[in-house]
Amino acid sequence: MRVFHRHHAKGFTLVEIMIVVAIIALIAAIAIPNLLRARHNANEGAAVGNMHTLVQQIESFRAAQTPPTYPAALTDLSGATPPYIDAVLGAGTKQGYTFTFVQVSASQYTLNAAPVVAGVDGTRNLFADESGVIRASVSGAASAADPPIG
Repeated sequence: MRVFHRHHAKGFTLVEIMIVVAIIALIAAIAIPNLLRARHNANEGAAVGNMHTLVQQIESFRAAQTPPTYPAALTDLSGATPPYIDAVLGAGTKQGYTFTFVQVSASQYTLNAAPVVAGVDGTRNLFADESGVIRASVSGAASAADPPIG
């Protein structure tokens, strides 16, 4: 009399693995665009916050000078003792945005912020001057003619 033993294979079949991979791909396809949008929005929010910080600290710097004058560059704010802003912001690029400061005169300046990669790091370009009002544009560099952010 012969005795047959059934051999039971352990592990996953190819079909089961393919189903799991398809489910993971579907979840990634849904999650990745949302993650990129969240990063984009976070960068824009941080840029607006950094513009507020810069406007305040530029005015603080001006008030501490005799006679009152705006700094010649952002590095004047980060290189002061004690510093008005951190060295990363003083270097001009932070959280996906590049900040450009120009001293027009002792009583005037312009401050622009643009995304490092437009559409990826941010959409809006920002502008501020000695009025302290931050303005935004989605179609190129922002200026004093653009609407203020709200």
